[in-house]
Amino acid sequence: MTAVIPQGGAGSYIGLPVRRVEDPALLRGEGTYIANLQVPGMLEVAFVRSPIAHARLGAVDLSEARSMPGVIGAYSAAELDVPEYYLFMNPKPDCPRPPLAKDKVRFVGEIVAVVLAETRTQADDAANAVIVDYDPLPVVTDLDAALAPDAPLLFEHLGSNAVLGLRAEPGDDPLHGADVIVRGRFENQRLAVVPMEGAAVAMVPGDDGLGHSLTVHVGVQMPHMVRMAAANMCGIEMDQLRVIAPHVGGAFGAKHWTPEANVVLALVGVHGQPIRWIESRSENLVTMTHGRSQVQYVEMGLKRDGTIVGLRCRVVADTGAYPGFGGMLAQGSTRLMSQGTYKIPKIRFEVNTVVTNGTPMGAYRGAGRPEASAMLERIIDMAADELGMDPVALRRHNMLTPDEFPYTTVTGATYDSGNYDASLTKALELAGYDELLAEQAARRERGDVKQLGIGVAVYVETTGGAGSEFSSIDVHRDGSATLKAGTSAHGQGHATAFSQIVAGELGIPLEQITYVQSDTALVARGGGTGGSRSLQLGGSSVLEVSRLMRDKVKELAAEMLEASADDIVFSDDGKVGVAGVPATALTWAELASEADDHGDPLSIQHDFNQSGSTFPFGAHVAVVEIDTDTGKVVPLRHIAVDDCGTILNPMLVDGQVHGGLASGISQALWEKFVYDDDGNPLTSTLAEYPMPSAAELPSFESSHTETPSPLNPLGAKGIGESATVGSTPAVNNAVVDGLSHLGVRHLDMPLSAEKVWRAIQDAKAGRPPAPWREPPASFDDLLPPLKVEKPKDVIPDL
Repeated sequence: MTAVIPQGGAGSYIGLPVRRVEDPALLRGEGTYIANLQVPGMLEVAFVRSPIAHARLGAVDLSEARSMPGVIGAYSAAELDVPEYYLFMNPKPDCPRPPLAKDKVRFVGEIVAVVLAETRTQADDAANAVIVDYDPLPVVTDLDAALAPDAPLLFEHLGSNAVLGLRAEPGDDPLHGADVIVRGRFENQRLAVVPMEGAAVAMVPGDDGLGHSLTVHVGVQMPHMVRMAAANMCGIEMDQLRVIAPHVGGAFGAKHWTPEANVVLALVGVHGQPIRWIESRSENLVTMTHGRSQVQYVEMGLKRDGTIVGLRCRVVADTGAYPGFGGMLAQGSTRLMSQGTYKIPKIRFEVNTVVTNGTPMGAYRGAGRPEASAMLERIIDMAADELGMDPVALRRHNMLTPDEFPYTTVTGATYDSGNYDASLTKALELAGYDELLAEQAARRERGDVKQLGIGVAVYVETTGGAGSEFSSIDVHRDGSATLKAGTSAHGQGHATAFSQIVAGELGIPLEQITYVQSDTALVARGGGTGGSRSLQLGGSSVLEVSRLMRDKVKELAAEMLEASADDIVFSDDGKVGVAGVPATALTWAELASEADDHGDPLSIQHDFNQSGSTFPFGAHVAVVEIDTDTGKVVPLRHIAVDDCGTILNPMLVDGQVHGGLASGISQALWEKFVYDDDGNPLTSTLAEYPMPSAAELPSFESSHTETPSPLNPLGAKGIGESATVGSTPAVNNAVVDGLSHLGVRHLDMPLSAEKVWRAIQDAKAGRPPAPWREPPASFDDLLPPLKVEKPKDVIPDL
């Protein structure tokens, strides 16, 4: 039976768990990764990286390296002119990051020299032969210590390691009038991103047949932005530069233009040959931008009945060795989302962003929003403990209600839509919350070695942002269609989701739709993928261009069939005809041929514009078991109820949720990138940096509510990062809850067995860890008052 696709919606495909059309090629080993790229005469690059965290840079002896077999060239900053590197924007232009170190190195892994050879093995061997003189300097890796008056300075001319800050305007004390003030100092630890595929770039000079003089193959999330940035940095005309992002093995915010890419570009200019760099795993862990790394001093004032009076946050944020986009997240998205799901009448949020002798920071899955959720949901749990209230009851007492949307927060976020209690209620029901509490009480009564911890977290996050996205559809004479979009998938399933929309609107079968992305020569423009923007902006663009095509084809079919355009209907077997007269229906091949013959091809481009951010939300319940003899924490269950607005493909949504849960739970329990006091990385391989496998994680219990956004025609919100935002504090809360009967009030992540065991021993000895200590005295002195009117003045739209 042929179904008629409903007018005005994304047809019968909305809500269907369509399997990913991307997967067969990947499963057959047909991926187009940069490491698989075959180009005649391709040379390979290896970098000489500093083994010292902070040092004056002396002589760089390249003589032996240059004499080794297969070596084409070896360069330090003195021999190779490489343009300055920056990512998105440079908040401190007086703290430039040279792609090849000049005068000084500031973190282990910073590039000192580069070797170009016929093979990567030859390049690596020659890089090991380079001799560098270093004059070591004092090191600082601790955030609080970086603000001390006598701290070693990374940039002496600044006179401080505080490179950026946010100060609230003088005003009322947000804690005034509180009956109870709860304080906590929380460390949101530094994380490595660890994608399956590291960074990679290959540059091929010469005419590509489409008028470009240089083709750059690079694993990035935003190829059009990369083309613009590379052109601006290196003086290449944009119309001469082609950027292709092939298959990308994960990104999570960290795949962008790198200093290494700048160096490769300079080498191509010198040698005029194709050149490639593939990041090794050991390089990846110490040089790809890291995420998180904040110390948060949080104070919440409440009335005795649990009503929140106000919130004060003072955050020390790590930017690593060089100021950049990642270090700005605390005063952008962390500040913006500090109110969470609650009615908080007053918030005072202040930041010191400091440089330290560590890998520079970037955006990692959630980019500032998990940090906000972590500190807010921890202080809420601590407040519930102080007031003797159930943490669920305290949350509900202060939670925003559906009739209050759209709602503008104290920090300037305008929440588009929400029903926070619905997701919380569903999560508690799925978890069997009352039964869990009963089991926990029974274990405590029996004095079991293995205690149960139950953690709840509710969250709201910001996704998409105000902006536009490009798409186009071309229908060909054989009835097939080519869909192009300006987003750039690296595992999310854009080809499936966007093709579903086209198939639903036009009735063209999925197997006849070819999806094109991530090539600036083939896709006219695009914002790329970041901030969970793809479906709400890119998908809405695809929906609207499909509807424009639908309107155009209606007129054409009406003319061909001598009928009214209002009577034209589309069927899901690829036919277009008059309602009630299926025998006369036209195929898309007939329609496209007719259009081509009359000089008006079935080809439409479109840019969708969204007026603001969407705000997905959800509730998570984590259940853990704690062995009080060993401190080992085992996650038993994780219940996630996330609301991303209208769900187009539940299979894709569940996949994104599962990945986000793995990231968030892993931060809570295992992951932390560690430096010693000399700035040496102690977790620079996967033998030391604890990435979980499926064996360590429970089977996720994932569900959803659907609260459509009014800001786009799909009603969609982001989902790629949401589960990370909700899961981390839920697990942290669960572990502390499991120890709360011993007097433990807070433990910083990751909640390793040793850390938990020590907390148990201290608690039994009457020494539970203190949750608060005063911020560094310099916090209020280093920077003048600074008021930010709008969040986007701090962080650019992605």
